[in-house]
Amino acid sequence: MKGELELPPGFRFHPTDDELVNHYLCRKCAGQPISVPIIKEVDLYKFDPWQLPEMGFYGEKEWYFFSPRDRKYPNGSRPNRAAGSGYWKATGADKPIGKPKALGIKKALVFYSGKAPKGEKTNWIMHEYRLANVDRSASKKNNNLRLDDWVLCRIYNKKGKIEKFNTGAQKMEAG
Repeated sequence: MKGELELPPGFRFHPTDDELVNHYLCRKCAGQPISVPIIKEVDLYKFDPWQLPEMGFYGEKEWYFFSPRDRKYPNGSRPNRAAGSGYWKATGADKPIGKPKALGIKKALVFYSGKAPKGEKTNWIMHEYRLANVDRSASKKNNNLRLDDWVLCRIYNKKGKIEKFNTGAQKMEAG
């Protein structure tokens, strides 16, 4: 799809947190169309972060995705953060997005290669945006593992390159 997306020369997709929540995530969750389909739907937790850039519709140093989010346990509210050959670990406090009333919440996560709690920290970062004040108990009652139908995620490598880790946790650079 990368070749099919016609964008004008000089186009840069660098939305603010407010724009991501208001113009993309709210519309997606409400089933409304998004004028330029630049954010691809991918279940991020099935892949390692270095596999994601080639799956996105657009991006050079950061990539955007809509992803479902599942529960870790059927009756719990903790999200399942296992992904590919590792896991995403939350860092810092949640940040409310929107004023005067928060429409969304931003969470920063770092990818660790390997199994928790002994995984090796990588340079892959995810900013996960979810809607605030959403009733997540309905799917819990239906014995459904789905926590959120859609979250919007920004993925990037803080070193600016696509680094991957092999099973021996040795760094390899893919480009």
